[in-house]
Amino acid sequence: MLQVQGVFKSYATARGPLAVLCGVDLQLGQGQSLALMGESGSGKSTLLHLVAGLDQVDQGSIEIAGRRLDQMNEAQLANWRRTEIGLVFQQFNLIGSLKVEDNLAFQARLAGRYQPQWQAELTERLGLGALLKRYPEQLSGGQQQRVAIGRALASRPGLLLADEPTGNLDENTSDEVLQLLLDLLADSPTSLLMVTHSPRVAARLDRQEVLHLGRLATEGER
Repeated sequence: MLQVQGVFKSYATARGPLAVLCGVDLQLGQGQSLALMGESGSGKSTLLHLVAGLDQVDQGSIEIAGRRLDQMNEAQLANWRRTEIGLVFQQFNLIGSLKVEDNLAFQARLAGRYQPQWQAELTERLGLGALLKRYPEQLSGGQQQRVAIGRALASRPGLLLADEPTGNLDENTSDEVLQLLLDLLADSPTSLLMVTHSPRVAARLDRQEVLHLGRLATEGER
């Protein structure tokens, strides 16, 4: 599903180029889940943004489901993001002017993949049935993140990218939301790449990798 090969990325600063990723190789199979860990500034979110096609690599390649991101133009990348990946963020990023039911359907409608039966199943499994007519501001943090997960999965993406999805939640709510996410993924071919600072959260996924000084750490560096 995901092949990251020899990826380098740096950013310009007043003091010259700042190297963030220095030759990262990463693979993720269909239906697998992987936790990406590392200290602040290690490049976790940078790598996630590159995989999402939100930024371009300086060197190397990223291939998802047989398509290389560097071989797509901006219009193709935008369409690919709508249809092939799902995104879940720490800050929820729900649309405040839309009710829960419309937030849930938003990504799927954009992708042209809205399926009422799948929407109803997501609503039930995420425990959102009584909340469909509410607005995001009327929900707790855990409820908002459940909506965000449902929105991301509603289009049945091949790859789900999650950036600290439980970072704003207390431990009990975090465990509950993570279990709901993993239960949904267990019944689908969707792969999961999650950035997290929490070893406890990372341990729930199939694999764990640590970014250190711009590269994936060896066992001795973890």
